[in-house]
Amino acid sequence: MRESETLDGRVVLVTGGASGLGAAICNMLAAEGASIVIADLNEARAHENAHRLTEGGATACAATMDVGDQEQVAAALDLAIQRYGKLDAVVNNAGVDVTASIDELDVAAWERVLRTNLTGPFLMAKLAKNRLAPHGHIVNIASTAARRAWPNASAYHASKWGLMGLSHALHAELRGMGLKVSAVIAGGMRTPFLLDRFPDIDTSCLQDPENVARAVRFVLTQPDETVVPEVMVLPMKETSWP
Repeated sequence: MRESETLDGRVVLVTGGASGLGAAICNMLAAEGASIVIADLNEARAHENAHRLTEGGATACAATMDVGDQEQVAAALDLAIQRYGKLDAVVNNAGVDVTASIDELDVAAWERVLRTNLTGPFLMAKLAKNRLAPHGHIVNIASTAARRAWPNASAYHASKWGLMGLSHALHAELRGMGLKVSAVIAGGMRTPFLLDRFPDIDTSCLQDPENVARAVRFVLTQPDETVVPEVMVLPMKETSWP
């Protein structure tokens, strides 16, 4: 197996890596030999998860980071390189949502969602581009909210549709530098992102976040000559998709 087709020895930074899908991604990549940087706004939880991974024999560290803050993003990327000597991939997983009608959605909430879900991946790509190792990879976690729309989620939809546009634009722009860009479109998952806000949701219509983490592993382990620009992972009973 060629080096690009394994995660052993690779260094991956995951934003929003302290909980939910982010934690599932960190767990899966670490279990396969990657060194993980858990970048999260929640400092205590990021350090707790990094400690749990290292206690289990993996290699991991934590970075406190607001994805919308350019200086903090740069510092987290530099930490990865200082700690592990290189950076092979970044996974833009951090995301927020505000459930509100257009009348109830204030400008501050709109800007917070766009800053986290769209400006954050932009900053990460912009600042990681010249720090990534050869054949480096940027993975953007999108959503079925980038393919369909429902009421009371205009900020979230705008951010995720925008993220898909950004992801494909970067795929076109950066492939000439030998860098890969992939979007993983995730259907509903059994994570705090949904369960905490919608306690009455039918969990049988959701999927285990580990299943989406497998898709991240899949795109990261393609041969150097191959890139997967987009992949969608849905629960069998996905309600927001035909």
